[in-house]
Amino acid sequence: MQIPLLIYNPAAAKGKAARLLPRVQALLGARGLAYDLALTHSAGHAQALSRAAAEAGRPLVLAAGGDGTVNECINGLMQAQLDGKPRPALGVLPVGRGNDFAFGAGLPGELAAACNTLAAGSRRAIDLGRARVDGGAPRFFGNGLGLGFDAVVGFEANRMQRLSGVASYLVGVARAIFLYARAPVYEIDCDGERVQGPFLMVSVMNGRRLAGAFRMAPSADPADGLFDLCLAGQVSQAKIPGIAVLFLRGQQAGHPAIQMTRARRVSVRALEGRIPAHVDGEMLCEAGQSLEIELFPAALEIITPA
Repeated sequence: MQIPLLIYNPAAAKGKAARLLPRVQALLGARGLAYDLALTHSAGHAQALSRAAAEAGRPLVLAAGGDGTVNECINGLMQAQLDGKPRPALGVLPVGRGNDFAFGAGLPGELAAACNTLAAGSRRAIDLGRARVDGGAPRFFGNGLGLGFDAVVGFEANRMQRLSGVASYLVGVARAIFLYARAPVYEIDCDGERVQGPFLMVSVMNGRRLAGAFRMAPSADPADGLFDLCLAGQVSQAKIPGIAVLFLRGQQAGHPAIQMTRARRVSVRALEGRIPAHVDGEMLCEAGQSLEIELFPAALEIITPA
């Protein structure tokens, strides 16, 4: 029987992951975990590696990196042509910047604890989301999809060379306040319930957190068969920092500009302006016209604490 494949992104956390590799190998070795190691070297490589691993019949793929690496591995596993073979389970070693997928799925954020979880081998099935921009190719996501203000924040944070982690996102918020002062007008359909108006931000969450700190859906469960949505209407620039603090605390529900709801299918159409969007922190589009988002219940097994 084939052993697991460890897909390791040494560029995660702006290169910090490369320095952690010897420790990861020592921790896995101390727990008697056998694996083949594959280092990623470019965008899309983790997706290709995970797809090939699934098609080869590997029982388990381990994603070591940040949320982008996990997202690529999820897409590779979901796009694999399995020919009757079972889909591999996914294990996660959080050595990235935000590690929001791990947080939302209840996985340990500390490396030794994450290796203990892998050694124990307990599994559970989680839901996945799938998004299409303007009818194009689908993209799966495990943690969340954001459009509008939070997508612009992520794009700005990713452009920073000297800052990482939560600090880069906080600076991204400051920049986005000036770049995204006027909310576009969207028509949003949630399982047949339609709303229309100016929306500063729309988050479609399977997990609970984005950008390593902002709790977009504090009570979300990635195995409950529903997305948790957070819709933020137009507010003045002066009020945005105060609302951002509410998101840091997970206390935005009840604010007059915030709507929280749940759904399995979501569509968004831009009536004025365009749609900038990300999935799991990775750019999906900068100027889309429409988005179709669908939940796939119990789509993927992950290694999780018992």
